[in-house]
Amino acid sequence: MTLPVTPSQTIGPFSHEAWQWACEASASVEASASTLTIHGILRDGDGAPITDGMIEAWTPSAAEPESGHALAGFRRIPSDDNGAFKLILTRGPSDAGEPAALVTVFARGLLVHQFTAVFLEDDNLDRSELLRQVPAERRSTLIARKTGTNAYQWEICMQGAAETVFFDYGGAA
Repeated sequence: MTLPVTPSQTIGPFSHEAWQWACEASASVEASASTLTIHGILRDGDGAPITDGMIEAWTPSAAEPESGHALAGFRRIPSDDNGAFKLILTRGPSDAGEPAALVTVFARGLLVHQFTAVFLEDDNLDRSELLRQVPAERRSTLIARKTGTNAYQWEICMQGAAETVFFDYGGAA
């Protein structure tokens, strides 16, 4: 089923071109701390890959190990022609149960970007205050599954039955 183009899809942002400087600046960072890789696919409500999305990730614990870098702890990665993305994150000293990264998703058709977080399945998730705020049956959408040494798989689903949990940081007025 093909849906009609919405006004927000007809003009910009042309993020793959306009934000390329930040993608290049955050793609590879040398740091003294260990790194991990999270591979994933950004999907729409029908499960189809989103090929022109942008993933921003910030790892607060990486600020110190990456202190010499202009964008310490920050990554901006576009999804590719298959909707795939790959985040290479630095892990600095942090309390167990903290997210591996705080994530923002930008995509065609989104009038407002979405906020989420990714946790690692082999971390001490019982200690996470943020994860405890999410209904137990939805927590799995925030957890990256281990696929190898320092390698994880995580899908971001924008809508539907498998929709990733998104957070509203706006607060009540």
